[in-house]
Amino acid sequence: MQERDASPHGFLPRFQHFATQAIHVGQDPEQWASKAVVPPISLSTTFKQGAPGKHSGFEYSRSGNPTRNCLEKAVAALDGAKYSLAFASGLAATVTITHLLKAGDQIICMDDVYGGTNRYFRKVATEFGLKISFVDCSKIKLLEAAITPETKLVWIETPTNPNLKMIDIEACAHTVHKHGDIILVVDNTFMSAYFQPLSTGAKEKHRDRVLGAVEMNFSASLPNFSPTQDMFIFAALGAVPSPVDCYLCNRGLKTLHVRMEKHFENGMAVAQFLESHPLVEKVIYPGLPSHPQHELAKRQCTGCPGMITFYVKGSLQHAETFLKNLKVFTLAESLGGYESLAELPAIMTHASVPESDREVLGIRDTLIRLSVGLEDKQDLMDDLDQALKAAHPTNASHN
Repeated sequence: MQERDASPHGFLPRFQHFATQAIHVGQDPEQWASKAVVPPISLSTTFKQGAPGKHSGFEYSRSGNPTRNCLEKAVAALDGAKYSLAFASGLAATVTITHLLKAGDQIICMDDVYGGTNRYFRKVATEFGLKISFVDCSKIKLLEAAITPETKLVWIETPTNPNLKMIDIEACAHTVHKHGDIILVVDNTFMSAYFQPLSTGAKEKHRDRVLGAVEMNFSASLPNFSPTQDMFIFAALGAVPSPVDCYLCNRGLKTLHVRMEKHFENGMAVAQFLESHPLVEKVIYPGLPSHPQHELAKRQCTGCPGMITFYVKGSLQHAETFLKNLKVFTLAESLGGYESLAELPAIMTHASVPESDREVLGIRDTLIRLSVGLEDKQDLMDDLDQALKAAHPTNASHN
């Protein structure tokens, strides 16, 4: 276990050495003939072999690339994992993992998940004979009850998208693994390895690329799955990122710890501001004591990202007016970048979720999802304030 530094707001202490690992693991200049300090971009699609079937570590860029190798080593180290594979997107990672299964197998998926995950499992994976059960895995008894002999994969997000539910990873792992040959996948997109180590399908935090990664710790408890099998599926499907994307992501990792600290600072300030605003019905943020699983967040995480969900008072018209009047926040999907974004999940990221399910999950027309970036926090709060007042001009008395 790594040593930890102190963390604010009562969360787990920070892991020491995170920044050093992000900057140095997989980056040794000695691996390059040029001794380049910054890993170069290897654009070659193929590599010379010493003899038929005998190569020096690389044969074709789909199955392995020097630039991608640097990224994968760094990401594995940051998550405390044995293995890491980089993918062209988070959904590419999802598809590849799903290909470890066969027709008739069951996937248990957290009911409140990223809209793309919901759409893939519900509308695509089922067409290939996989059984999908959407379950509120924040309630361990419901997860236990859903497991059958056909269950081969349990997919959770924590915090969830967009309702920011926290799931007890340790309790889920205990429940799943006592049933034997079941893969547990944790989508850690919101928290990142910095706030919640050991993730699957996490996206790195810059806006100039789309990328996915899978980190794995295989053991004897999963005899039918191995890195060799996963590497075969990985190469066979070919959902690999380009060397340029890997270079950019690898570069971004070097400042991840700095940016995540600022996301936390800004996110907490914005969440507290919104919670005190008379034109806001409810704020959902794991860093707030009002969050129903705040204590779990403090036990499981070292901090919180800039993802905030809240309900604006009124109707869809009020939500749309609010979004139209934002000036610093940009109306756009995606998350975790240096710039702040806002979106309406019911119409945008989660529009493919059936309306009846959205109602159960609380994804109403007034639910706003914010990705709080790195701007000055006072500018962010001022922007939200003026947009809320524009949505409720007759009730704009908040100062």
